[in-house]
Amino acid sequence: MRRYGAGVSMGLNAPARIGAIPHATGVLDAGLSASQVMELRRELAGRKIVLCFGGGVDSTALIVVLRAAGIRPDAITFADTGGEKPETIGHVERMSQLLVSWGWSPVSVCRKRTKPETGYSDLEGNCLSNETLPSLAFGMKSCSLKWKQGPQDQFLMGAKSGPNACDPHPVWEATQATGERILKLIGYDSGKADVRRSKNLSRADEHFDYAYPLQTIGFERPDCVTAITTALGPSFVPIKSACFFCPASKHWELYWLAAHHPELFERALVLERVALTGRHSRFDAVEFGANWEGLVRNAERFPSSNTTVGLGRSFAWNHWARVNGVVDQDFKVRRELSAVFAQRAAALLGEDNALDSRSCGAGDTGPRQLALIA
Repeated sequence: MRRYGAGVSMGLNAPARIGAIPHATGVLDAGLSASQVMELRRELAGRKIVLCFGGGVDSTALIVVLRAAGIRPDAITFADTGGEKPETIGHVERMSQLLVSWGWSPVSVCRKRTKPETGYSDLEGNCLSNETLPSLAFGMKSCSLKWKQGPQDQFLMGAKSGPNACDPHPVWEATQATGERILKLIGYDSGKADVRRSKNLSRADEHFDYAYPLQTIGFERPDCVTAITTALGPSFVPIKSACFFCPASKHWELYWLAAHHPELFERALVLERVALTGRHSRFDAVEFGANWEGLVRNAERFPSSNTTVGLGRSFAWNHWARVNGVVDQDFKVRRELSAVFAQRAAALLGEDNALDSRSCGAGDTGPRQLALIA
């Protein structure tokens, strides 16, 4: 059996198969109109397709709408940084089982392999070893390129040497033989945030073309939730896919993490403390009149500054956790208050939150979630 990077071995599918593909109980219903189906087929038919699965709502909806439109990707890849929440890993595994039941290949999980001498094997370890925050905390994207895009590209293109050495995927070999180009599908929806993210992105680079099918059919986040719920049921609506120490996390997500995964929240606090007190710290004690640790433990608030002061960019998670009573004096999560933290998370939810299975609390699908879906 050939080795295809960090993902599972998989066969070569026919390019973008078109037609009515039956679901377990008939044709899959994702709420697509006839014109939306035609738009998808017009954009994707005849192409060698790789779907970049992020494990969240949008990319799950993308799988659903492709299935409903009768379009089968040649491969579906997921990049595991080592920092994903357990719910996301569970959702990827569950989606793989579903794909196999459809007769599709499972999700190929791609993970960067590091050299033994680096002393780490994932993004969290990388940050701890270098005593720095994820690059997103400084407004950059290098952690995503290194730990997400890179492993997925190597899974497809192969690598001749090093810890990530692997054979090229058959779909890459097929396109190289014919002069075709792989079309990567990205799950950006038509909401303002994703349109803003995607509008300046190139539709092609040296190796791949890119398309955003959810934008092609005008799907926004609520449409994605509705499509998943209609086609697969509410239990398939996942949480937002992000590392447990993601700098883009909002306050309600911190409460949720402390309530449901206190051990992960504590690891994030350690990562932040190592970075902000380590050799590469950008924190300037002169500017603030105290060192970072002193402010975290004693100050009611951090002074306003353009300097990144923690995982929250403008705020430190350690400081936030202390002043909001999430941790004790040793910065351990107060587990006896987990129900309180879950309630605070629910209370802080606003219309701009990422609609996902946490929208009504602990990943259930109660009345509030169903109302959001409707």
